[in-house]
Amino acid sequence: MHLGGVSRVAGQTDSGRCVVVVGCQWGDEGKGKIVDVLADGVDAVVRYQGGANAGHTVHVGREEFILHQIPSGILHQGKRCLLGNGVVLDLIQFFQEYEGLRERGVDVEGRIGISRRAHLLLPYHRLLDRAQEEDLEADRKIGTTGRGIGPAYEDKVGRRGIRVADLSDRERFRERADRGVELAREALGSREGADFDGIVEEVLGLRDRLLPLGTDVGREIVETLDRGGDVLLEGAQGTALDLDHGTYPFVTSSNTTAGAGAVGAGIGPTVIDGVLGVVKAYTTRVGNGPLPTEFAEEMGERMRELGGEFGATTGRPRRCGWFDAVLARYSARVNGLTGLAVTKMDVLDTLPEISIAVGYRIDGEEVREFPADTGSLDRVEPILETLPGWERSTSEARTLEDLPTNARRYLDRIEELTGAPLEMVSVGTRRSQIIRIR
Repeated sequence: MHLGGVSRVAGQTDSGRCVVVVGCQWGDEGKGKIVDVLADGVDAVVRYQGGANAGHTVHVGREEFILHQIPSGILHQGKRCLLGNGVVLDLIQFFQEYEGLRERGVDVEGRIGISRRAHLLLPYHRLLDRAQEEDLEADRKIGTTGRGIGPAYEDKVGRRGIRVADLSDRERFRERADRGVELAREALGSREGADFDGIVEEVLGLRDRLLPLGTDVGREIVETLDRGGDVLLEGAQGTALDLDHGTYPFVTSSNTTAGAGAVGAGIGPTVIDGVLGVVKAYTTRVGNGPLPTEFAEEMGERMRELGGEFGATTGRPRRCGWFDAVLARYSARVNGLTGLAVTKMDVLDTLPEISIAVGYRIDGEEVREFPADTGSLDRVEPILETLPGWERSTSEARTLEDLPTNARRYLDRIEELTGAPLEMVSVGTRRSQIIRIR
């Protein structure tokens, strides 16, 4: 088994291991690469929430793959890739991604399963998403990807949603989808670009391709574990975008934290053996909302260029800042981290000094815990601890001993401040550019 040094749940010594991989910042932490590296040693990879708003970038040789809905394990031959009931499935985009992988020589046949309990994201959800964002005042815009995620989850919670299983009954699907179109048409009125013609028929045209992919994801996970196989649960976005625990309202529309792994995959919490948190060696976010350690414009632009910080889904430039240990420590707690993976260490190679936010100062008061009041984060003065840089390339390092002394000290400080044991360090985009510690 190759899932690192995560602790096991007592009494599960004879079964396989189930580990959640979760982002611990505002998304874009490099989860796709970490899952891709770990997937080589597991039997199944499962997405448990989100939808096509995710953008997991994986480099295989000289090729770059950007995966939005299909789990990163698809790039390893023979791995079972599952989409859990917590996902909102953009059916049209899914099959575009599916065909795109097949055209590039990736074997996808018989390897993908979709929970019959997963909700469908239909074209009118995208129309509603864009309209809702356009109608917000500038300072209240969320910075949504416009992929329809929010409205799809709204329909799910409002019990108006349509699930994969509903497609098994053509007339039931048509009745529910026609009602969804009617409600969307009422909401959007004569707004330019609100074209509803053919939506229901377009989805029905994919019905015969989707239904054979339907499965009970939770049952598949448990059966895999019972026969000694290992499973990765792959999250999308990051902890600070969690609907309950993030910087509300500047969050996504689902629970991104590790606890959602059980709910969104259809298993009990005791099935999960460990949680691997992923952080960048600095901090980024896309869209609006607070970023307490954000750089001034010149430094932000420099870091964007060094790190290639542009959204995989939207192409938008990411905002950049120093590593935020207040957020990382909070993420370690709410996710119950048993291990930590640090990505993009190599991006810091040229900096003479590197800072870490070890606390906040809000209205003159020192704060060491991540506050629930999002408004107060706009007034944060980060308390920075500055460490010497290493000013040497780390891209060829394959062990901790290969790293410059100051780079190891930086990682030691991150481990100390977060309270989570360091398990992996990524020093480049390629699969081989990884340091495994446990």
